[in-house]
Amino acid sequence: MAEKKYQTFKEFWPFYVSEHSHPLNRRLHFVGTSLAIANLIAFVFTRKKRFLAAAPVSGYLFAWIGHFLIEKNRPATFTYPGKSLRGDFQMFSLMLTGKMGPELTRAAEHKAAEVGTTSENHD
Repeated sequence: MAEKKYQTFKEFWPFYVSEHSHPLNRRLHFVGTSLAIANLIAFVFTRKKRFLAAAPVSGYLFAWIGHFLIEKNRPATFTYPGKSLRGDFQMFSLMLTGKMGPELTRAAEHKAAEVGTTSENHD
């Protein structure tokens, strides 16, 4: 079955959330995003390029550990780099404010509806 192509971030977001269903994967993303932000801030204040270089490395390292070892799925970054980066920051913000739970519920409902629609089409 061909992978669905998401045109807008609104379409992409439920997929992104469903790919981050394991709490440890989300925590690893949170750590990686925190380190990336800290590295960017360090670069702004010091102008040392090593901090700029460390930002994506730290962010992706933790995220990819979460996907490959915990979630056992392919990071959305490979197919949707811009939408995935935006998703990382949205998830980070929602986790920081304690509002990620409802998004997980909506994503699970969305995925169930898609599976139901897909199976109905094949009957």
